[in-house]
Amino acid sequence: MEYNEYKYIEAALLKPKKIVLSAHANPDGDTIGSCIGFYHYLSQFGHQVVIISPNEAPRFLQWLPDYDKVLVFDTNPEKVKAEINAADIIFAVDYNAFHRTGEGLSNLLSEVKAIKFLIDHHPHPDDVFDAKISITSASSTAELVFGFIENSNQLARINMDVASGLYVGLLTDTGSFSFSLNSDKPYKMAAFLYNTGIDIQAINQRIYSAFTESRLRLTGYAISDKLVVNNDLRYAYIALTKDELERFKHQNGDTEGLVNYALGIEDIVVAVLMTEKEGKIRLSFRSKGDFEVNTIAKDYFEGGGHRNAAGGNSYLSMNETIEKLKSVLAQYKNEIHAVQL
Repeated sequence: MEYNEYKYIEAALLKPKKIVLSAHANPDGDTIGSCIGFYHYLSQFGHQVVIISPNEAPRFLQWLPDYDKVLVFDTNPEKVKAEINAADIIFAVDYNAFHRTGEGLSNLLSEVKAIKFLIDHHPHPDDVFDAKISITSASSTAELVFGFIENSNQLARINMDVASGLYVGLLTDTGSFSFSLNSDKPYKMAAFLYNTGIDIQAINQRIYSAFTESRLRLTGYAISDKLVVNNDLRYAYIALTKDELERFKHQNGDTEGLVNYALGIEDIVVAVLMTEKEGKIRLSFRSKGDFEVNTIAKDYFEGGGHRNAAGGNSYLSMNETIEKLKSVLAQYKNEIHAVQL
């Protein structure tokens, strides 16, 4: 990425603008946390800032400061449309292509005449943006928002509201700093955010100790009844149908982290969670070592992501999707067996 990308975006923000920060569909901690943090930062300069999300964030993220001001396309499409059409600048936050926001919202974002900026750490960003802060080696988009603020010499503007959002993005996208990190930047960032006065312990509890009884029972059912392990090919998967999710009163975010239980099995290299919803099967891929699941997601399941964490979709039945997944993974037998753990 060229350094002047930062300068181009900074220049566009010199005077107060109407700004839309847009999250991706099924928002996670990084996209919502980054949007919240960036919202509280930009608002200090007189910008009129609105956050839009395709659907609601999980309950365990809705405590974030001013989350109640987030406009959700699923429940308020006309208001979202009006804000997009009135915007001077659109930021794509934590996603690399407008289709990641869902069909209806994607069309609105693509067609609007506003300046379009991207701030994201996923590979292969679309070419539709006027400027991109796109660094795939970054731990999270929250790290890139922090870096933008730092490059603007505005670290003093990171108050507790900004810090809370950015810390949530950093915490969740690094798996509480358990994933392989490429530099010391995330740790230095965490230290800076801590020194703003945010309550790290309380944030961790809100993120990781906010299980409802139904979510806990769903987790137990998924592990005890739905976990399938193939020791020969070193993969494991969990497949949950729409009926099974409804049985446990599933809400957005209830399956967050489930795939990691499968990946945590000794000698397993690839784990997949499949959930049936909204007329499709959503696949969440995780892997260990240098095995690239983003390639599988991109080539076979209309998705993408990072080397060790990716997502995709299938429009087949659950059984057909499972069989397709098995067939695809069998093609990678040699590569999977070559991974040293």
